[in-house]
Parts: sequence; C-alpha cells; structure tokens
Amino acid sequence: FFLDISDAVELPIKFIPQYAGCYHCQILLKSSCDVRVYEIEYVVNTDHAEAELDFLTPAYQAVVQDIPISNMSSQNWQLEAILEGEGFYGPPVINVGLGETAVYPLMFKPIAEC
Repeated sequence: FFLDISDAVELPIKFIPQYAGCYHCQILLKSSCDVRVYEIEYVVNTDHAEAELDFLTPAYQAVVQDIPISNMSSQNWQLEAILEGEGFYGPPVINVGLGETAVYPLMFKPIAEC
C-alpha cells in the first residue's frame, strides 16, 4: 500500500502559546469509513537567554548568588544543572512547581586569587 501524494490532505494548525512548556493535543478525524486520532505534543522553549554574573570575594571565602527560576508553564519542571569551571557549586537538580518561582543557589568558592 503506497500513499499517493495527491491523496494527501493538508491540515493547517495555528498554535500560539503564552508560556514555555509542554502542550498536549488530540486531533480526531472522522469519515464515514474511518476514524483516526492523532496525538500531538508541542514543546515550547523560551528564547535563549544569556546572563553574566560577576563574583567578588576574598580567596577561600564563598559567595552565593541566588538565581530565580520562574515556571510559567502548565507542568512541573525538574531541571538539571551542569556547572563548568573551578570553584562553582550548586545542587545538581532543582524542582520548580507550575506557577512557582524557585531559587537556584549558585556558589563560588575560590581556592586561590583569580
């Protein structure tokens, strides 16, 4: 059974999300001889944002910067943190409930002047 492209029917969908998150949808198509259900999942990411933090602390003394993370999506988030660079510490995972703002405590503890 081969589908001829002339048998294809376009089904345009317009989706305008308000927030980042994962959106689920079902499309039910019925005819007199067939019923089909299509499950669609849209994953919406926010624009890539960059930030720069400057830490100033004496050697061997830690400084902590609390970074707020707001979840405006429709589901809970479990975020994994990957820290690169010497002297940086923070929890490997942070959970942010839907509609909540959580704080990620990023610590910098230099082991020498730098």
